[in-house]
Amino acid sequence: MKRLWRLSPLLGLWLAGPAWALCSAVDTVPASFGTVNSTLVRTAVQSASTTNAGLQCTGSLLSLLTANDHFYATITSATGGLVGPTGDVIGYTLYADSTASFPITRGVRFDFARNGILDALGLLNGTTPKSVPLYLRTAVGSNVAAGLYQETLTIAWDWNYCSGIGIGAICSGRDINTGTRTLTVSVQVTNDCQITTPNISFGSAPVVGAFAAVNQSINLSCTKGSNYTVGLDDGQNAAGGRRRMKSAANNYLAYDIFKSAGTVRWGPLTTARRASSDANVNPGAGTGTGSQVFNYNARVYSDQATPPAGSYVDNVVLDVQF
Repeated sequence: MKRLWRLSPLLGLWLAGPAWALCSAVDTVPASFGTVNSTLVRTAVQSASTTNAGLQCTGSLLSLLTANDHFYATITSATGGLVGPTGDVIGYTLYADSTASFPITRGVRFDFARNGILDALGLLNGTTPKSVPLYLRTAVGSNVAAGLYQETLTIAWDWNYCSGIGIGAICSGRDINTGTRTLTVSVQVTNDCQITTPNISFGSAPVVGAFAAVNQSINLSCTKGSNYTVGLDDGQNAAGGRRRMKSAANNYLAYDIFKSAGTVRWGPLTTARRASSDANVNPGAGTGTGSQVFNYNARVYSDQATPPAGSYVDNVVLDVQF
């Protein structure tokens, strides 16, 4: 009995493998505007960015984007901006590029594949994974209290692009996928004051008793909701509990600065300071935009001997404590 062995020809077949997914949704990197005082938040645009908005791609096969390729991001949030401890909101705009040429509207799909944005970001070159950044700019005019302001954005990514090219430049597979990540945005707002302090000039007089009192005001515009105190230091030449002006010949002329129209000395420490609630105009916490006015009167002490003629000068430092 013979056994017959049938030899089948070995057929060489090449089967195309699956298209590799070159993009994926990844954890974001928080975006922070840093620490900014309330005046700058209100009057100047602040910029921030994140190096990773939740989409990471390997660029080796992204250099062949066509009109059918898309990388969409839909950004939403439960709040309309950065929310602080008192409920104040700082508005800001999202951008796809650092020059703010491509604003992103919340709730509307934005395609990063269009307008050469992916090319500008450098995602189309090399094999090293790169992340899609996001840029942010605040809106001028936010009058807010001090504190930490935050917002959590939800970024829904969906992409559809040709991930491989076969014979005849025909797409051999598409990477079609979605992914959602959250992005935290924050800014720390600090207290600030805009201060207007006119110089005090007693004019000239032949004797100390002839100098008239000077009645003036200091204007402060401080952070919304801030309670503060204002102090005046003792100047450069104080002695015996009195401020003194000094001449080039080292002679002295004693004077002082008193609260409002009274005789209580305005000083640098404890009760000698003035609280925001003690303002003569708009007393209470700061409003951020309106001025609070502190009246004072300055007088040359008449119980001192008249010093030699000359020009007498002193410098007093005003400080605000929150």
